[in-house]
Amino acid sequence: MRRLALPFLVLVPLSGCGLATDLTSAAAGVAAGTATANPALGFGIAVGTRAAVQAGLNWAVRVRARGEQDAVAEAIGRLAPGETLAWRSEHTIPFGDEEGEARLVREMVTPLATCREALFSIAEGEGAERTQEWFLTTACRQKGGDGERWKWAAAEPATARWGSLQ
Repeated sequence: MRRLALPFLVLVPLSGCGLATDLTSAAAGVAAGTATANPALGFGIAVGTRAAVQAGLNWAVRVRARGEQDAVAEAIGRLAPGETLAWRSEHTIPFGDEEGEARLVREMVTPLATCREALFSIAEGEGAERTQEWFLTTACRQKGGDGERWKWAAAEPATARWGSLQ
């Protein structure tokens, strides 16, 4: 039995969050089906549990992405033309914290909004092994009840106005 379990245990980390969703829903479905002796109810509970767990994971990913985007947008807002500034995003759970640089490319001022187009990098590795990948984005100045700030302007998945369409 242990010989059969070993390959499974080696593969578990490769499945990531998908396994958590599937195992949780399967456990809930089996428990409900066993407790009620109704397989249809067990299946329904498994499907509902899977949807709820997946929604929770998606929410967590969006919150983390928004934190990273806000850190980049804040750095872009502080830049002068041609200047480079370091940015860093730190999460409550210190896993997947990102850092890099932002460089202002141009500023676009219109009657509707002031936006800035910038290059930003995401750095990986340490010391001589450190690499950076560069991307282009736009951040716009947002004025609201809590003051003025710069926000990520790309539609995917940054803006709250898209709601569940993200």
